[in-house]
Amino acid sequence: MRQVLIVEDEARAREALEKTLGKKYKVFVAGDGAEGLEIAEREDIDLVLSDIRMPKMDGMEFLEKLKASKPDVEIVMITAYGTIETAVTAMKQGAYDFLTKPLNIDHVRVVVKKALEKRGLVRENLRLQAELAGHRGIGNMVGRSAPMKEVADLISRVAPTKATVLITGESGTGKELVADAIHAISPRAKKPLVKVNCASLAEALLESELFGHMKGAFTGAIADKKGRFEVADGGTVFLDEIGDISPSVQIRLLRVLQDKSFERVGGNKTISVDVRIVSATNQDIKAKIESGEFREDLYYRLHVVTIPLPPLRERSGDVPLLAEFFRKKFAEENDKKVESIHPKAMAMLDDYSWPGNVRELEHVIESALVLSRSNTITPDLLPPGIQKATRKTAAIDIPVGSSLADAEKILIKETLSYTGGNKTKAAKLLGIGTRTLYRKLEAYGISK
Repeated sequence: MRQVLIVEDEARAREALEKTLGKKYKVFVAGDGAEGLEIAEREDIDLVLSDIRMPKMDGMEFLEKLKASKPDVEIVMITAYGTIETAVTAMKQGAYDFLTKPLNIDHVRVVVKKALEKRGLVRENLRLQAELAGHRGIGNMVGRSAPMKEVADLISRVAPTKATVLITGESGTGKELVADAIHAISPRAKKPLVKVNCASLAEALLESELFGHMKGAFTGAIADKKGRFEVADGGTVFLDEIGDISPSVQIRLLRVLQDKSFERVGGNKTISVDVRIVSATNQDIKAKIESGEFREDLYYRLHVVTIPLPPLRERSGDVPLLAEFFRKKFAEENDKKVESIHPKAMAMLDDYSWPGNVRELEHVIESALVLSRSNTITPDLLPPGIQKATRKTAAIDIPVGSSLADAEKILIKETLSYTGGNKTKAAKLLGIGTRTLYRKLEAYGISK
C-alpha cells in the first residue's frame, strides 16, 4: 500500500485530508515540518502533502531538507490564495504540484493519484535500470532469459578459439551483435572486424568486395583494390546473409576457409591472409543444400560452431529490459528527457509477439520517444497493432471422443499459438514447467 505523509498545522485540514486519503492509502500525519522530517526518515513515504505556512519549520525549509535526504519522494504543497507565488517557487525547487485552500477534495484525489503515478514510474525506472545493469551481457547484448544466457555462454566459450561460427535466427534477432561480441572478446580484438552483407551485393560486386580486383579487371576497375579479406588480415570477417551467395562465390569462399588464400578478380597472384570467418543467416541452409543451392562442404566449414538466436517472443522477461535499454539510448541520442515507460505501455510491449524481433522493438521505442511530448512513453505513442494486441480470452475446441493424449496435444498446440510461440508463457498458462513442456513437444512431434 502506498504511504502518504500529511504535514499540516491546522487540525481541521489535517483531519479532513487524513479521512479522505486514509480510505486508499496508509496515512501518516505531522503538525509541523520538524515532525514531518522525523516521520519521513523513519517510514518509506511515497508522497508528502505539506502546508507552506507552519510553525517551527515552514514548508519551504521542509521541502529543501526533505529533497536533500529523499530526492525521489513526491511533494505537493498546500497554500492559501495569497501565497500561490511561493507555491510556484516551491515547484521550481522540486515540488510536484500545489493545492490551494479551501481544499477541493476531488481535486486533491486527482493530484495525489497523478503524483503517486509519477512516483511509481520513477521507482519502476530505477528498478529496470538496476536490473538492466545486472543483465548486460557482452557488448550491447541485453537479456536475462534462459535462451540468452545460453547464447552468452556459447559466445564466451567460442570467442577465444579460431573456430568458424555460424549464427542462425530470424531477421531482427541481433545476429550482428553476436558477431561483434565474438570479435570483441577474441584474441583478434585489436585487429579489424570487417562486415559484408552478402544479400545487398550482386555476384560480381560481391566477389570484388570480398577478394579485391586488379586494374582493368572489369569496366570501372580503374585501380587495384584490396578486398575485405585483405583489409581484415589478422582479424575477423562477418558475412551476413551467407545463404544468398552464388555458387561461384561459394567455391572461392571454400578455398579461403581451407587454404587461407585467394586471388583478386582479374589477378593471378595468390594472396594469403589470416582471418576468422563468422557468418549469419535467417535461412534454412540444410534445405538449400538439398535443393542444390548451397554447397554441403562449405556449410560444414562454416558451422564448426552454430549459435542459434531465439526470437524475441521466446525470450521471457527480456522485453522490459530491452525497452528500457532503447529508451535510454535514444533519449541520449536525441537529447530528450524521456525518463520512463508507462506501466500500461510496458505491459502492451511485453504482451506483443514481436514478429520483427528486437529490431522491431528498437524502432518502436525510437519512434515513441521522438514523438513524446512528456517525460514518459505512454500507450498512445505505440503503433495501433501493439495497442490492439491485448490478449483476449480464447477458447479451444476439443472433439468429443478424443483421447486424453490427443486432447493434450491440441491444448498444447493452441496454447502455443495463443502465446505467439512463447514457450515460457505457454507453460505458465498450462500449469507445467518449461522442461515438461519441451518433453511433451518432443513426445507429440510438435514443431518447436
